[in-house]
Amino acid sequence: MFNSLKFKVILFGFIFTFFSSFGQSYFLGLFNSSIRDALSITHGQFGTIYASATLFSSLLLIWVGKKIDDVNIFKFALFVIILLSFACFFFSKVSSVFLLFIAIFLMRFSGQGMMSHTASTTISRYFTRTRGRALSISWFGLSSAEFIMPILMVYLLTIIDWQNLWLIFSITVLIILPIASFLLIKNLNLDSRETSDENIKEVEIKQWNRREVIKDYRFYIISLNMLAMPWIFTGFAVFQSFVQTSKGWGPYVIAQSFMSYSIFSVLTLFLSGFLIDKFTSRKLLIYMNIPLLLSVVVLYFFDTPITAFLFLGLVGISNGFANILGSSTWAELYGVKNLGSIKALTTALMVFATAFGTALFGLLIDLGFTVDGIALISGLYIFFSLILLFLIRKKLNPIII
Repeated sequence: MFNSLKFKVILFGFIFTFFSSFGQSYFLGLFNSSIRDALSITHGQFGTIYASATLFSSLLLIWVGKKIDDVNIFKFALFVIILLSFACFFFSKVSSVFLLFIAIFLMRFSGQGMMSHTASTTISRYFTRTRGRALSISWFGLSSAEFIMPILMVYLLTIIDWQNLWLIFSITVLIILPIASFLLIKNLNLDSRETSDENIKEVEIKQWNRREVIKDYRFYIISLNMLAMPWIFTGFAVFQSFVQTSKGWGPYVIAQSFMSYSIFSVLTLFLSGFLIDKFTSRKLLIYMNIPLLLSVVVLYFFDTPITAFLFLGLVGISNGFANILGSSTWAELYGVKNLGSIKALTTALMVFATAFGTALFGLLIDLGFTVDGIALISGLYIFFSLILLFLIRKKLNPIII
């Protein structure tokens, strides 16, 4: 299925999505309690700082992310690597609220934003006929990290100071990623494309630019559905300590249940990759958030510790779909010529959604909302965005030229 160059591009995506974890909400949420104790701040204050920093990172991503369309991919990757290493180093020096804001801004921009943007754009642009499977394998990097990191970090935090852990992360990034990038994508250029041994002519579709995309009403309805996972899951991940306290779960329940999330996310990743290549992303999009809707229903009605495993398992199913559909859908609808520019916008919106989720959850917690009340609000959003998508499901086709 994949030749040597294809394998290298996929492995590059795998490694970059794995290391994007350092800027992902689930990972930063593991340090929530340590940071709040060190700086003596509340859940709401932490949420406001986190959301503000994330918002600024999303705005910068719109401009910087589009540069991947104009420069050598290897050079772009090196820039992102250096930025991530510096962000990890800076995070280890947090000693005030202001420095926390800067540190989270750098981590969200370099980790969640640029690392995942670089990986998904490179994969989506290079692959055509097997894009779904290639994306599913590359996003397995993040799922692997989500399976390993929570338990590992909970253990490491008992033996290593959290600031020293971030120093270790910085050094690790600076050693491993430049070597991996050199070996895997040194000779990859902007026009590199997947080749097929089969004599199949690719259908020519209109190559949209970003200005045209933002005038397309379909973009906004699809985005409403794409953004449900980021803001809802981020809110629960960042305030996971509040969730487990409110539900009366033990200190390790959520960390352990992330394994359920990862397992179902991985299974869905591989399944969705094959389904996308067979049926297209556009036809699968309507099913993406149904498990997410069920997850908040479970959280609303049940309180036993097993709820955490069921909740995160269902979230993992939607996440598996969302990771791939979030890249392949735009390539199918709008083409790949300006995909970096379009993906910079959509990734920025995703990062913004995580800021929104963090701020909203923090505010609701400080206002006295329970986990059940927050789950209800989340469910209503998912439900109405699904209705809108259902109404336009037959209009999600590219323009053939």
